Amino acid sequence: MALSISLVGSRGRMGQTIASLAPKLDITVAAAVDMGDDLSAGVAKGDVIVDFSFHAVTAEVIRHAVALQKPLIIGTTGHSIEQRAKLLLEAAKVPCVWAGNYSVGVNVLNALTQQAAQVLTDDYDAEVIEMHHRYKKDAPSGTAARLLEIILQARKLGPEALRHGREGIPGERTRSEVGIHSLRGGDVVGDHTVMFAAPGERIELTHKASDRGIFARGALRAACWVHGKAPGVYDMQDVLGLGQA
Repeated sequence: MALSISLVGSRGRMGQTIASLAPKLDITVAAAVDMGDDLSAGVAKGDVIVDFSFHAVTAEVIRHAVALQKPLIIGTTGHSIEQRAKLLLEAAKVPCVWAGNYSVGVNVLNALTQQAAQVLTDDYDAEVIEMHHRYKKDAPSGTAARLLEIILQARKLGPEALRHGREGIPGERTRSEVGIHSLRGGDVVGDHTVMFAAPGERIELTHKASDRGIFARGALRAACWVHGKAPGVYDMQDVLGLGQA
């Protein structure tokens, strides 16, 4: 039997792309919900709830998913570290895939970043650079936030180690800081580079997206995978069998 989804954020760029690709993958959009629509009625219709709306709506979407005991895909970004931590506790009550980026290539980048961060000592200064189209509202991107999380975990650092750009006279770079730089312009779908720079050498890991369809296909793949799974929060590393990143 074909899978059906309740699509939250259906009129956004990602929502429209998911809706157009779903039938090609034998997935039915049972409900398309956006601002002004009846969220509770919409999310009740599909086998899996797929949320690509706005970060302020995530808590409500999770509440409905838990009440209905329905699997959940969350692709919304823009949450603070503290907000995300609280939401993850609630999302774990149902089978949930939560990823800042559903691209297969980006999740390989996550895995490679974890390997590099574990091998390279703090002699290698870690910086993350991301660029998106001029219409993107949040910064850093969810993908960059995940890459930063991976580096911080590998180096046993807290969020206070992050440096969101630099200006004025910030002083010499310390070994314990991790830089993040967000660029915005044009129609860039999404570019992400992780840089490890040491005296004498520099390693760069880069992913560039040119088609939003890669994210939609990954999200739909995650929706098929999570259906029937045990409650808990998973990510695309689990969906792709790459292990934790």
